[in-house]
Order: sequence, then structure tokens, then C-alpha cells
Amino acid sequence: MQATIVDLRYQMKKVLAALKRNEEVTVLYRGQEIAILTPIHEPKKISVEDHPFFGMCKDDHDTVKDEMKKLRSERYRDI
Repeated sequence: MQATIVDLRYQMKKVLAALKRNEEVTVLYRGQEIAILTPIHEPKKISVEDHPFFGMCKDDHDTVKDEMKKLRSERYRDI
């Protein structure tokens, strides 16, 4: 599919529909090709357990309320 800058502005639904159909969209500016939009074939799905911060506080035994109190407390010794 080819789309001009005006098409990108006013008919973005059609451009997105073409990308969903796995079509490449060539962007034209004053009749000349300036870009090619390609669809992502398989979006990456990351589970929560794979994130490096998952379970980082499992050894802490403070309640959420106590942890928030520590975070929000005044810091006199930081100066």
C-alpha cells in the first residue's frame, strides 16, 4: 500500500488496517518515497515472572504500610 502524508493524517485507520493485514506501507511525500512502514510479525510477550525485578523483596518481612512509611519519612541524615 502507498500512503501520502495527508493519508497518514486523515486516513490512519486504513493505514493501520493494512498493517494488520501484514502489508508494508510506503509513505510518499510530494510523490517520492520517504519511508516504509512494516508490521511487527510477532509481538513479544513477557511474563511477569521473567522480569528481573519480580520477587526482589521476597526476603523483606515488612508490611506494605511499614515500607511506605520508610519511603515517605523525612530524611534528616541525608544532608
